[in-house]
Amino acid sequence: MLDNQVIGEGWNRPIGRHDPTAHAEIMALRQGGAVLQNYRLLNATLYVTLEPCVMCAGAMVHSRIRRLVYGASDEKTGAAGSLVDILRHPGMNHQVEITAGVLAEECAATLSNFFRLRREQKKALKLAQRAAGAAD
Repeated sequence: MLDNQVIGEGWNRPIGRHDPTAHAEIMALRQGGAVLQNYRLLNATLYVTLEPCVMCAGAMVHSRIRRLVYGASDEKTGAAGSLVDILRHPGMNHQVEITAGVLAEECAATLSNFFRLRREQKKALKLAQRAAGAAD
């Protein structure tokens, strides 16, 4: 978001794109850069459901966004304060303002439901493949 306008959006696509960098944050930053014709997204705010990983936090520093707003913390890989804090590290050439825990419970529930559904879909696909193999 910049000046109350959406300049980029994204969702995780590393599997479908065969690209380990295709995280939602990276996709949104890329789109924002294309819209502004500048990799520096000065004064922009990035809104995400889950605390970003180290790679995404590094991209935020490089893009020089002003602020990150996220819902659910990620104790395993969170790079905005849970595991490490890349965004406010004093050694970085830019620090990002962080607003954490916005709708945290809702975000955590959304993520849990999404991954539960994905596991169920994967299980159903395997069962269907086995059934099709048995029919051959």
